[in-house]
Amino acid sequence: MEPAALSRRVPVALGVAVASISFAAIFFKQAAPTHPLIVSAARLAIATLLLSIPTVRAWRAGRLPPPVLRTALLCGVLYGVHFGTWVTSLSMTSVASSVTLVTATPLLLALASLVTGRDRPSARIWGAMALAAIGVTLIGWADLSLSSDALVGDGLALAGAAAMAVYLQRVRRLGKDLDVLAFGGVATAVGALTLLAAALVTGVPLVFASSESLFWILLAALIPQLIGHNLLTWALRHATPTEVGISTIGEPVGATLLAWLWLDESVSATIATGCAITLTAVFVALRGQRA
Repeated sequence: MEPAALSRRVPVALGVAVASISFAAIFFKQAAPTHPLIVSAARLAIATLLLSIPTVRAWRAGRLPPPVLRTALLCGVLYGVHFGTWVTSLSMTSVASSVTLVTATPLLLALASLVTGRDRPSARIWGAMALAAIGVTLIGWADLSLSSDALVGDGLALAGAAAMAVYLQRVRRLGKDLDVLAFGGVATAVGALTLLAAALVTGVPLVFASSESLFWILLAALIPQLIGHNLLTWALRHATPTEVGISTIGEPVGATLLAWLWLDESVSATIATGCAITLTAVFVALRGQRA
């Protein structure tokens, strides 16, 4: 693919990815009261089934060499940590707070880049992150709760952000020849098994609250997982983890607006201002990536 065409496709892919993952919090909220660990495990298990054919084909064709397979196994565990902690946080705090904190990923990646010297953000990306920090702070602050459950939920969301930061770093190192669908098939399978093991250890019953709950989980597998996360993984072949991570800061905006429309959660003037600032930051970051 020509560099000019590729430079146009990466921002588009990231935009579609962010729009897709913005639905995740809504679908997970709708899947309640099924336990968060079961919701997360089922989402990844369904995605694994849908990716099984391209995964087997890639395996037979030799497109899953040992280094890629090892990374996929590790990333599967990181998937389990990310979704297990974040989906649990959604049951303890609001959509705005949870999604705002779980998108701290690019800040963690930027700090890691300063330590390792790899994929250091440009001045434009640093500026976009500073702008995004203001925006997401306004979104989260307007929704801040100091109850014990909410604080634990906030901590779990941050743990989910850390797991995703490591995931993005590991995938980036695999280069441009990565088979995205096959990699995703292995990672989602390991993630599902990790979450099921956690459910068994903690005594969580392996049941769905209703057929309606299962329907929302299916949507979570189809839209945020298959479309959103696979596009993020593809983008890592052509952009740094920090650039991909900062695009996901648009998720709180999408999730907040969807929660307002779908779940009747209030959106104050402060939250609306935060959303506008955050979207501006994402636009600045994507323009920088395209350039």
